[in-house]
This record gives sequence, C-alpha cells and structure tokens, in this order.
Amino acid sequence: MRHWLIDLVAWQDRWARPFGEFNHRWLATLFRPIRPVKDFLNGSWLGHPIHPAVTDVPIGAFIVALVLDLVGQADAALVALVVGQVTFVVALVTGLADFADADGSARARATTHGTIMFVAGFVTASSMIGRMSGVVDPTVTTSLLVIGLVLVLAGAFVGGDLVFVFGNMVSRHAFRGAGTKWIALDTGGVADLADLPESTPTKMRAGINDLVVVRIGDAVHALHAVCAHAGGPLEKGTVTPDGCLQCPWHGTRYQLADGTLRRGPAVYDQPAYEVRSTETGYEVRRRSRASA
Repeated sequence: MRHWLIDLVAWQDRWARPFGEFNHRWLATLFRPIRPVKDFLNGSWLGHPIHPAVTDVPIGAFIVALVLDLVGQADAALVALVVGQVTFVVALVTGLADFADADGSARARATTHGTIMFVAGFVTASSMIGRMSGVVDPTVTTSLLVIGLVLVLAGAFVGGDLVFVFGNMVSRHAFRGAGTKWIALDTGGVADLADLPESTPTKMRAGINDLVVVRIGDAVHALHAVCAHAGGPLEKGTVTPDGCLQCPWHGTRYQLADGTLRRGPAVYDQPAYEVRSTETGYEVRRRSRASA
C-alpha cells in the first residue's frame, strides 16, 4: 500500500511539471510588485510559515460539518462548513505565496497538491451553496461534503510529501548545532581579511561549514553560505545598501551583522558568526541570538 501510494503521487509529476511552470510564471508576475504582501503571506513576520498552520482549520471544520450532518444538525453543519470554506480561502492564498518560490521537484509536487485542493474547494463550496439555496436535497449536499473532505485529505497527504520529502519551507539549518567553540577559518589565499574587496561576498570554510564573508569598512561579517529558505548560494548574492546580503535565488535578505531576516520569502534567520584574528590566522564562532 505504501509503495503504491508513493508511485501514484510521483506519477502525477508528468502533468504537474508543465502545469506548474505555467502557474509559476503568472504567480511570479502577480507577486513581484507586491513583495511586502507576499512576505506577509509567507510568514516572514511571524518566523513560521503561515500556510501549514492555517490548513488545519478547514480540515477540522469540514470534519465537524460532516459529523453534524450525520447527527441531523443541518444548521450547525452549515456554520462549520462556512468557517471551513473561509479559512480554506486563506490557506489557498498563503499556499500560492509559498508556491511562487518553489523550484524543481518541489514545484511539481506542490502543483499536484494545489490542484487537488482547488478541486476540493470547488466541491465543498458547492455543498455550502447548495445548503444556502435550500433547493438542493440534503443527501446531495452531504455527499458533496464527503467527496470534498476525501479530496482535502488526499491533498493534505501530497502536501505532507512537499514538506517531509522535499523540505519545502523547512529551514536548511534545522539540524545544525548552535556551536560554542571557536573554529579555524580557512580563508583560502586571503592572508588579511582587511584586504577583502568592499561589500563583496567571499566563500570560506570553517570545519564542515561553508561561510560567506563580507567586509564593510573595518567590519568583517560572516554568515552561513547556505540560505535558510531553499539552500541558495549566498556567496553568489549581493550586498544591499542597508547592510543586508540578498540571496540570488529568491531574493531573501539577511542582515550581515547578525543574520536577522529582513525580507522573505524565508521565514527563519540565517546563522551568523563572530570573527576574530589569532596569531595563526582567523577563527569564527556561531553567534547566539543573545549575542547577536
């Protein structure tokens, strides 16, 4: 059963890839001029993706509506269905904001997830409108609710793949230890960090971690080189006039001084490192939030 479901979902990528490319183009065009709105929908202000937090509400509301239907509480079932439909729209909008930055296989899987949810939303909305009109047989509206709920659960299953298999909107540093020790910084051929070109990201290494080092005036800043959002290479990013490092993939901005998130679509801060000189070279230590 497990392998059959995995194969069934993966097979959908055949149509989901081209359909996803099409949707990605118009969504990117839509959100580009309203980036602050998109950041809000992503959850950059909250430090947590909004979409997965919201999705539990319509699922729960639809289940409650079905139970109330089955025990003969039609009016209460309609109220639960309305709550579910309203929050479904919120989940839909926040999901589209996340989809706008999905790439590759994650985008294809997100397309399958979103398409199933669109159909589910249409079916549950039909059940709600049928109840409000008073002319549709209750058996029909209940049947539509059952079909819609099954589709919602199927979409949620695929959405789980999107997070747990592809890591979409998951911090790329979730399992990286904070670290309290100073580690030697491999500066490559740079003997003195003061000689680094101004505001130019430079990739260096500290133990197993790749860092991006940037000199601004007399200050030398270091962040982890892998963007927390989707793993973009920050050493290929650009330094903005306000002292942030911008990811080249999706435009997320982190404050160079302490890694604080300044612009989405990321929702997590970037690991930042203190830098000090020693008799033999340079050392770095990951900053704690208290010292940032």
